[in-house]
Amino acid sequence: MIDILNIVAALLTIAFGAFGFAAPKFTAGVLDLAPTGSNMGLSEMRASVGGLFVMLGLACLWLGSPMAYSMMGFAYAGAAAGRGLSLVLDKPPFAKAMVYFCIEAALAVWLIFANL
Repeated sequence: MIDILNIVAALLTIAFGAFGFAAPKFTAGVLDLAPTGSNMGLSEMRASVGGLFVMLGLACLWLGSPMAYSMMGFAYAGAAAGRGLSLVLDKPPFAKAMVYFCIEAALAVWLIFANL
C-alpha cells in the first residue's frame, strides 16, 4: 500500500508541475500571479513551479527508494512552511491558500513519515 500511495504522490507531483511547465500563463492565472512588464514570471513558472516538480516526481519514480520519496516529502514540507508563513504575514485569499497548504502539508506528512 505504501508503494502505491508513493507512486500516486509522485504522479500528482508530475501533474502539478506539468501545468507550470507546459502552461505557465494558465498556472500564473490560477495562482493569481499576473506577468507584468516582462516574461521573466513565465520563465519562473516553467522552472520552479513546472520543471522542478516534474523532475522531482520523475526522479522518485525512477529511483523508487523510500529515501527519494521522503526527500519529496521534505520539499513539500518546505512549500507548506512557506505557504503557512504567507497565510500569517501576507494574508492571501484564505480559502485558496488553505487548500494549497493542506495539499502540501498532507503530501509532506505522508511522504516523510511513511518512508523514513
